[in-house]
Amino acid sequence: MQRSPALVRNFLRQGSNQILTFKSRPPCDVFINHRGIDTKRTVAGLLFYHFSRLNLHPFLDSKNMKPGDKLFDKIDAAIHKCKVGVAVFSPHYCESYFCLHELALLMESKKRVIPVFCNVKPSQLKVRDNGTCSPNELKRFSWALEEAKYTVGLPFDSCKGNWSEFLREASNAVLQNLVEVEEGAY
Repeated sequence: MQRSPALVRNFLRQGSNQILTFKSRPPCDVFINHRGIDTKRTVAGLLFYHFSRLNLHPFLDSKNMKPGDKLFDKIDAAIHKCKVGVAVFSPHYCESYFCLHELALLMESKKRVIPVFCNVKPSQLKVRDNGTCSPNELKRFSWALEEAKYTVGLPFDSCKGNWSEFLREASNAVLQNLVEVEEGAY
């Protein structure tokens, strides 16, 4: 099948417009920290879409990153630019180096963090030494996790919980924290 040059030019023109639109996105308001295998298609994904509908600018790795992006560069930049973090804790959260790195960076950057305890109790969250982290990283991750565990959060049971009510509570918490951060009350 042969494509006409006009069709290719039109496609490239549309593609370049999309790239320009993507590059000019506003800064991140809310960084969503989560364990993909547990929550990307449920809690984290719903929060992303709900925050977007409220005209906030959430960051969720699967929605804001494109092929070729450097993981740490893009994620670390979004954390530094965000105003509020939402940490979605789940049963496999502490098994992920990336989750713990993001949480530690949020805490070290003194960002306002709203914990969401999805299908897990704070007391169940523990950093385990699986031999892949340095002692300094383990200390850093444990500190950040303890800080988050002793922050008022939102518990949610995805099997028994009311999803609409959860989204409303999470949105209200994020909006209230954004207002406080913007007013310098934090």
